[in-house]
Amino acid sequence: MPPQEEELTLSNLKPAQKRRARKRVGRGMGSGKGRYSGRGIKGQKSRAGSHKMRPGFEGGQMPIYMRLGKQRGPYSKDAMPIGPHRTSTVPVNVRDLERVFDDGSEVTLEALIDKGLIKNARIDVKILGQGDLKKKLTVTAHSFSASAREKIEKAGGKVTALREPVEKKRRTRKAKPVAEEVEPETEATEAEEKPQDAQEASEEVSSEESANADSEES
Repeated sequence: MPPQEEELTLSNLKPAQKRRARKRVGRGMGSGKGRYSGRGIKGQKSRAGSHKMRPGFEGGQMPIYMRLGKQRGPYSKDAMPIGPHRTSTVPVNVRDLERVFDDGSEVTLEALIDKGLIKNARIDVKILGQGDLKKKLTVTAHSFSASAREKIEKAGGKVTALREPVEKKRRTRKAKPVAEEVEPETEATEAEEKPQDAQEASEEVSSEESANADSEES
């Protein structure tokens, strides 16, 4: 027979594990942690606050993340100082919906939390299309992939997106105005008019000269 458990009273209380005494430093040379208190002689790590350095700090020298080259563009992963501009979502595949929910049930954010597929609704939930879905479900989530939407609707279910995808507007360049071409007929007519004008001007000059000569003779 297994031994009977002793009744728990104040007289037989015991800790779950042995108490480990904390290290008392600076209590004399006989304690083993006197004089320098286990920190050694001088240096940055012997000073107060030396163990509160931020991650990536290399003692003042140029850190590795600043020595490496940066990728081009302000929105790339390694760009500084702007950094990445990405929206994060919690993925839920249709195979999980097939495994957890019954046929004809309604899938909401609260139902996903109750079933343990997501922890909370603080971050947007996106339904992905990995796996098979044969149950008819009415799914409500922030966004859906194209394959997940197709599989849910193919099984006879409905899809309700809380955030409709925003279509990016494509920039269209304005066409440059085309210079009007001069018709060859107008050029020919202009060329014909020019010699006629020159001939008329020469006739006027000759008539003036003859009139001046007649006046001198008289």
